Amino acid sequence: MGEHPSPGPAVAACAEAERIEELEPEADERPPAAPEDFDPGNTGYISTGKFRSLLESHSSKLDPHKREVLLALADSHADGQICYQDFVNLMSNKRSNSFRQAILQGNRRLCSKALLEEKGLNLSQRLIRHVAYETLPREIDRKWYYDSYTCCPPPWFMITVTLLEVAFFLYNGVSLDQFVLQVTHPRYLKNSLVYHPRLRAQAWRYLTYIFMHAGIEHLGLNVVLQLLVGVPLEMVHGATRIGLVYVAGVVAGSLAVSVADMTAPVVGSSGGVYALVSAHLANIVMNWSGMKCQFKLLRMAVALICMSMEFGRAVWLRFHPSAYPPCPHPSFVAHLGGVAVGITLGVVVLRNYEQRLQDQSLWWIFVAMYTIFVLFAVFWNIFAYTLLDLKLPPPP
Repeated sequence: MGEHPSPGPAVAACAEAERIEELEPEADERPPAAPEDFDPGNTGYISTGKFRSLLESHSSKLDPHKREVLLALADSHADGQICYQDFVNLMSNKRSNSFRQAILQGNRRLCSKALLEEKGLNLSQRLIRHVAYETLPREIDRKWYYDSYTCCPPPWFMITVTLLEVAFFLYNGVSLDQFVLQVTHPRYLKNSLVYHPRLRAQAWRYLTYIFMHAGIEHLGLNVVLQLLVGVPLEMVHGATRIGLVYVAGVVAGSLAVSVADMTAPVVGSSGGVYALVSAHLANIVMNWSGMKCQFKLLRMAVALICMSMEFGRAVWLRFHPSAYPPCPHPSFVAHLGGVAVGITLGVVVLRNYEQRLQDQSLWWIFVAMYTIFVLFAVFWNIFAYTLLDLKLPPPP
């Protein structure tokens, strides 16, 4: 058998990364030692000269965008040394916040053409590029995402949630023989998925209410926003992070209703949808100059108009004479709970692409605020209804 070719630097670094603990080293600890050929003193640093020679000798084996990032990393270290951990993080797709700062503060500007100017891309490549420009404000992040995205796994979370919502709506439409304003049907609230104030002890209702919608007009807008905003965000940030924001918005929505609109039921996925859309719009505004998506001002205006119309519909429905007195129609407060999650937890997630959230102080501040709100709402549901002697509508 012939000799196997020696692995390239990316393969070697990825293998080395598996043996290195992912946590940042303590201030008094030295970085992991680099290979002896580049770090004979085992200091954990590589000289920029040797690093450049390594890049030049293996430049044909590296993605051009990744090579640009590596060169920027080399030029950003005026002291002539590169931390080996930064190199491992880069090659293993685990970039630390300090690594990003080294890139952003580098002396070398990436002079090659922008990703948007590249020609000859196939349909899937153009789609990935489009998603990068829709969601990421930094060109270096867009190039990184374009090179590293493999569609494995696909954006399964938002698609699965959307399909379940549509399936439950069709089932209810057939069983109730009503698709428009289903919520006005006398038997609508009898479904075990709806949040009802009299049945608030059934904890699953604080989450499962997203599978019940007031009508096809309610479901339609939520599905469109989930697919147009949620799927691209999940492609970039992953199902775990986007799912966390979505579910946090859903739970915050139902808990907000149980505190602020205590006699009303809740239906629809607007809490989760508004969390994602609010986070996305806030991220665009906070990074206005860096976001290169086309017609961003017009599209933001359209999104805000659609959200306002949906919120107005929910407010109108809440105060419209109920089809099942004395219980009112579903509340609109869940929308506001979703917005609150979006502009806090959601913004932190979207602003830290590929960065560890546990390293961000704002993340822990907002997590603490969300935890305090959840605990307050739980105690409110246990004690406040009795102390206030509130007259609740009978169970459906």
